[in-house]
Amino acid sequence: MRCKLRHFASRTSSPGQGPSSGQSRRFPWASLPNWTSAIFLSVALFGFTAAIRAQETAGHEVAGPKTPSQDASGTVSGIVTLPGSNQPASQVAVSLKSHAAGVFRSVLTDYDGHFEVSGLTAGTYDVTIEEQGYQTYRSAAEFDGSSLKLELHLAPLVPPPAQSANTVSVRELAIPGKAKEEYRKGLVSLAKRQMVQSLKHFASAVRAFPGYFEALYHQGVVETDLGHQEAAMQDFQTAVNLSGGRYARAQFGIGYLYYLQGNPTQAESVTRRGLELDPDSADGYVILGMTLLRLNRTDEAERSAREALLRNPNKADAYLVLADTCARRRNYQEQIQDLDTYLKLDPAGPASKRAHEVREVAQKILNRTQSQDAVQ
Repeated sequence: MRCKLRHFASRTSSPGQGPSSGQSRRFPWASLPNWTSAIFLSVALFGFTAAIRAQETAGHEVAGPKTPSQDASGTVSGIVTLPGSNQPASQVAVSLKSHAAGVFRSVLTDYDGHFEVSGLTAGTYDVTIEEQGYQTYRSAAEFDGSSLKLELHLAPLVPPPAQSANTVSVRELAIPGKAKEEYRKGLVSLAKRQMVQSLKHFASAVRAFPGYFEALYHQGVVETDLGHQEAAMQDFQTAVNLSGGRYARAQFGIGYLYYLQGNPTQAESVTRRGLELDPDSADGYVILGMTLLRLNRTDEAERSAREALLRNPNKADAYLVLADTCARRRNYQEQIQDLDTYLKLDPAGPASKRAHEVREVAQKILNRTQSQDAVQ
């Protein structure tokens, strides 16, 4: 399998690993409600921290032989149009996926709605377009390995049946106003990285409403960041129990803690359980990819990272997983591209300094191997 396939171009410049001993364990996916921006915290990647050591000892080794997918020369191209007017749909992400060929490719259409993906092998490809405001487009295309042109038409999004503005769940009605206010204050403090203050607010929300599993989850996020893993595990597990096992974020929290504790087998099991509850979670796939790397299942880790990007093209942490898979395969050119993409998406993030360091080492090794190839 090729280490790295051409990936999403960033639609926006979205600012947003391994923590060493003594550092806090920050969540890469502590999402907040829609009324405020999401928090992008660091991701504890196993191979990313080890990449410098691995690469420093690989200076005289060249990248491995090309796989069949690297010799592919087929091209799939086409146009995407908007509903009704057949006007071109510009800057829309078109994804091609073939599990049999081990290919996951995504590109943005140009301003005339055109797209082109080259370097493909023959096979059946799932074509997907997920664009806000339109129905998700899905189809299957048979590709003979040479050339294929597609015409893809978006359909308008069918709005859900209107509900009364006064319609709320029974559980929502049961949550006291004080608990809601403390929860809101906790989220605000968390967004400002005021961790101790946010912990106090979440604890107050839980005291006011013991069944507040969302507050318990965020309390676990803060405890994890502060390095209180035992307390965090208890918070996440309680949130799972209170939700009847239906709160996927708490499952991801438990999986992440198992990962940090060096128990990847348990981490994989719990994270997959969370993905069964929320199969559209890019965060869950990032954590699964990290876990699979620790289990030395590199190909699966890459697929998991690409599943994350299919759900969120700007998921910066997914590119760290991809960079790790490339480092393990000694494909330093593709590793550098993944690190560059991560740095574009999260230029000032907690992992940016280490990303620059790893990139510098990878570039030196790539330069050395290219010089050796030129001499030979």
